[in-house]
Amino acid sequence: MALLPKDEIDKQLGTLDGWTYSDDAIHKQFTFSGFPQAVEFVSSLVADCESDDHHPDIAINYRRVTLSWSTHSQGGVTAKDFDGARMAERHFLER
Repeated sequence: MALLPKDEIDKQLGTLDGWTYSDDAIHKQFTFSGFPQAVEFVSSLVADCESDDHHPDIAINYRRVTLSWSTHSQGGVTAKDFDGARMAERHFLER
């Protein structure tokens, strides 16, 4: 899978609410009412991440979850990372 050029990354970010690009990855922080809800959100991602064989870096800070998507084998952002971001958004909206 090919790395996306910066102009394509910017274009794709324009289709997602609150996502940013830095350090060769796309990132978003999600906020929940408490720690259990934050952990439940992360748990909801597991099956799709396993199915897609593509996993984000995840930080849980009490009621905040930060997801960072990067295709490590390619050294940056690919279309798979935007697929992952859209999947995470679906899970967030479904909760």
